[in-house]
Amino acid sequence: MSSFKTLDDMGDLTGKRVLVREDLNVPMQDGKISDDTRLRATVQTISELSDRGAKVLVLAHFGRPKGERRDDMSLAPIAPALAKLLGRDVAFIADCQGGDAVAAVAALPNGAIAVLENTRFHAGEEKNDPALSAAMAALGDLYVNDAFSAAHRAHCSTEGLAHLLPAFAGRAMQAELEALEKALGKPEHPVAAVVGGAKVSTKLDVLKHLVARVDHLIIGGGMANTFLAARGVDVGKSLCEHDLKDVADAILDAADKAGCTVHLPYDVVVAKEFAANPPTRTINVHEVAADEMILDVGPAAVEALGDVLKTCKTLVWNGPMGAFEIPPFDFATVALARTAAALTAEGSLISVAGGGDTVAALNHAGAAADFTFVSTAGGAFLEWMEGRELPGVAALTA
Repeated sequence: MSSFKTLDDMGDLTGKRVLVREDLNVPMQDGKISDDTRLRATVQTISELSDRGAKVLVLAHFGRPKGERRDDMSLAPIAPALAKLLGRDVAFIADCQGGDAVAAVAALPNGAIAVLENTRFHAGEEKNDPALSAAMAALGDLYVNDAFSAAHRAHCSTEGLAHLLPAFAGRAMQAELEALEKALGKPEHPVAAVVGGAKVSTKLDVLKHLVARVDHLIIGGGMANTFLAARGVDVGKSLCEHDLKDVADAILDAADKAGCTVHLPYDVVVAKEFAANPPTRTINVHEVAADEMILDVGPAAVEALGDVLKTCKTLVWNGPMGAFEIPPFDFATVALARTAAALTAEGSLISVAGGGDTVAALNHAGAAADFTFVSTAGGAFLEWMEGRELPGVAALTA
C-alpha cells in the first residue's frame, strides 16, 4: 500500500475549511438512531480538527435518495446526535454545494463543526460528476476522507474531491488502512483466513485471492457445504450451491498449488429443521442423512481449528462458521472467535475481522473487543479481501 497523508501532515489549521467525508449512514427506527457505532467512529477526527481551529464541514450520504431531496433522508437529525457524542455544538447546513452553503460556511467561527446536507440529494454525486466535485470543493481548503466503508465507491465526496483539494486520511481511515496492511498487505506468516457465510457465490473472488496469500484457509458456514459436496460428501438437504462444485474444485486445486491448507469441517451439527434448539446430532460429515441439514461445525473440528490458530501469527476473518443467529448453531463461531480473541490478548496473534455478519457474530461471542481490529465496513472490506483497488483509498495515495 502506497503511503497516504494523515492529520499529522496538515500543518496549521486555524481558520482553514476542512471537508471531512464521514459515514453517517446509521440505522434508524421510529425516527431515532438505533445503532450509533458509525457516529462514534467519527469523533476522533472531528474533535481533533475542531481543536486545531479548523472549520469542520462533515460530508456524508444517507440512504438512497437517487438525486432527489427527501425529508426522510435528510442529515438534519444527525447533527444533534453527533453534537451529543462530541460534547460540542454541531450546526447543520442545508446543502453541500452552492452559494447559500458558501455563505453559511463563511459565517462559521474557527473550530466550528457543521454537518452538510446529504451528498446524494445531487444526482451528480454517484456519477462522480466533475462539476459537482468542483462545487463541493469550493466550500473547503482541505479534504479528509475518514469513511473507509464508502471507499469502494468512486463518488464526488469519496474520490472526486481528493483530486481537487490536498487530501488526507482521517484517524478512522488511517486505523483501518494500517490494520489491513498488517493483515494482508505485509502480514507476519503463518496467516490464517476464516471465511464463512451462506454462499460461495458471494465470496468467490475473496477465496481465489486468499489462497495465494494465506497459509491456512478455514471455510465455514453454508459455503463449506458446497466444498464438501465437491469432495464427494452427501450433504443431505443442507444449503449448498451444487452448480458451483467445479468452481470449488478449482479453488481447492489452486490452494494445493499455492501451498495453502484448506480446512473443511469433518464433524458437523445437523438438524431436520432450521429453528431454535431443535433435536440435533453431532456426526462425521459422511453420516448426514438425506433429510438433515448441516447447520454448524462440530466440536472436534473447532478444537482442531483452534490449534491451527495457535500456530499462526495473523488472522483475517469474514463470515460466521455456522447459523450463529439461532442457538445452538452459534457454538463453532463463538468458540473459535473466543480462541482468536484470547490469542490476540496474549500478544501471539494479529486478528482483523470485517463484514456485517462478522461484526454481529463477534459481538455475540463477546470477542470483538479483544480482536486487533474489527472493521464495520461491509462492501469495502469484502472488496479489499478480493484484492481490488478501492477508489477512495487510491485517491488518497495518488
